[in-house]
Amino acid sequence: MSLFWYLVVMAGVTYLIRMLPLTLLQKKIENVWLRSFLYYVPYACLAAMTFPAILSATESPASAAAALVVAVLVGLWGKGLVTVAACACCTVFLVEKLLPLLPF
Repeated sequence: MSLFWYLVVMAGVTYLIRMLPLTLLQKKIENVWLRSFLYYVPYACLAAMTFPAILSATESPASAAAALVVAVLVGLWGKGLVTVAACACCTVFLVEKLLPLLPF
């Protein structure tokens, strides 16, 4: 089977996944629990995809954990994405520079 047919099948499956809920669920979802669940699905998927990468993206897990804590705190303070990312990057830089200086 050629690469073209693989791409056609993948495009079809992707289209069906996105099109079927729109065509099958015409009325508004009234169930409060289901609406709440569906509201948080994108956040849960994003967290599940990025969390493992956060802890393995740096040379040491200590700098990754420190950056994660700083990013969560800055995010909870209501800062924007660029500010959160900049603070996390600065934290990784500082911790990576300070780790060799520690006596253990």
